[in-house]
Amino acid sequence: MTWLDPRKKDQLQAERQDWERNEVAAFLKKAPERREQFHTLGDFPVKRTYTAADIADTPIEDIGLPGRYPFTRGPYPTMYRSRTWTMRQIAGFGTGEDTNKRFKYLIEQGQTGISTDFDMPTLMGYDSDHPMSDGEVGRMGVSIDTLADMEALLADIDLEKISVSLTINPTAWILLAMYVALAEKRGYDLNKLSGTVQADILKEYMAQKEYIYPIAPSVRIVRDIITYSASNLKRYNPINISGYHISEAGGSPLHEAAFTLANLVTYVEEVTKTGMHVDEFAPRLAFFFVSQGDFFEEVAKFRALRRCYAKIMKERFGARNPESMRLRFHCQTAAATLTKPQYMVNVVRTALQALSGVLGGAQSLHTNGYDEAFAIPTEDAMRMALRTQQVLAEETGVTDVIDPLGGSYYVEALTTEYEKKIFEILDEVQAEGGAIRLIEQGWFQKQMADFAYETALRKQSGEKPVIGVNRFVQDEADPEIAIHPYDPTTAERQIARTRRVRAERDEVRVQALLDRLVTIAQDESQNVMPVTIELVKAGATMGDIVEKLKTIWGTYRETPVF
Repeated sequence: MTWLDPRKKDQLQAERQDWERNEVAAFLKKAPERREQFHTLGDFPVKRTYTAADIADTPIEDIGLPGRYPFTRGPYPTMYRSRTWTMRQIAGFGTGEDTNKRFKYLIEQGQTGISTDFDMPTLMGYDSDHPMSDGEVGRMGVSIDTLADMEALLADIDLEKISVSLTINPTAWILLAMYVALAEKRGYDLNKLSGTVQADILKEYMAQKEYIYPIAPSVRIVRDIITYSASNLKRYNPINISGYHISEAGGSPLHEAAFTLANLVTYVEEVTKTGMHVDEFAPRLAFFFVSQGDFFEEVAKFRALRRCYAKIMKERFGARNPESMRLRFHCQTAAATLTKPQYMVNVVRTALQALSGVLGGAQSLHTNGYDEAFAIPTEDAMRMALRTQQVLAEETGVTDVIDPLGGSYYVEALTTEYEKKIFEILDEVQAEGGAIRLIEQGWFQKQMADFAYETALRKQSGEKPVIGVNRFVQDEADPEIAIHPYDPTTAERQIARTRRVRAERDEVRVQALLDRLVTIAQDESQNVMPVTIELVKAGATMGDIVEKLKTIWGTYRETPVF
């Protein structure tokens, strides 16, 4: 069933043509438009106006109702009328104790979920006393080497009452093992834990470049995280399949959407190869997207992603449970849009990006701090970012109606156009051998690099406005702004705890478990999660585990793409 019968569609199109020839043409003689052709940020052409004729070919059932397949209008039937999105401000710096204080501050300010940034050594699997960690310990995220660090990070926080997101990828399974070990030590019911571990390694090879092992064993680790969690952590999301970093690496909104779903297909294929049916694990798959500056495009992108995901899971993978077809996503405002010049304008950018995420139906939201172009956000910046979410939730009324932009001729037309283009890219990826093969060939990387270059030229020319940078520029000295300080004692405090754990552990047991880890890793039919949980409980460091697996898997080196 469609919106219009063919005769009504023809009538509307004829009426628009008449309007173009008369009212528009006459007005253009007096007031020419700002440019000959308008485009979205993602290069979709934008018409002067939209009518019902523009959505006449979109089946009504593709738009549907909230909480009903294909979930275009929202994953849940009551959305924010029942509860607002999780307000999950990210934090991470120094030692576990340092970040724990920030968590508690944000919770006192009304945050409803925890999100954790880790420092570069933790992300890459180096212990704090490794030479590669020198100068980086706790600088751009919290430092975690051992279970003792995880205990300090989450001290006095009830893990059955607040969801915890761990933003980490190549070493994700080790951090998840620490989280599980801590929960068991406290006597929690694992099936009451909620949150997510990012774990999306394929987008690292595409975009963020934080990887350790070759692609095949890295994807196997993701598979093991998903299958373990499906059996042991019923409410926990074992992966956050992430488009955010594709965007931050220079990709277009379309790249973000399509490339993320290409990665999804790979992960689902890997898990189903184990014999696990899609309905056994898909309900806990989660996503992470950016909310960029082109307001209506972002809303349409989120709606199209839900529709595409539902169709992929049902038609390609045979999902029968509606929960398996319901795309749920965390959203973050776009850090790459933040500027140092006139930095308080970042508050406005962030608020509008957050609003598009909300109108797009996000389940969880992080709003950036106004000072993040300089350093880790201060408490004042994080409080303002959180208040931005609270104003949206409590004062604007946007939570009272589900998908209030549904039915907009423009938004519906752009949603359908996004769906079409996403599936075109997915078909191309499949025809060329799948996501992993194209990563190895640098195909995704080249697409993003080309778009990033074009965007840079547009900013340079002023075609793409950036307030304070290429429009409404002020001659001013470098701004004086209080930034988050780095505590020079961080590395010393962190290394002391790591060495204390090593000194107190049963070394014979740790080495025996590391040998068992190698045996399990060499057997594709086994899962690395249980032995990793045993290792962290025994006092093994992240570096111990990562280095041991390098002996059998080696490391990954990217072939550069020019």
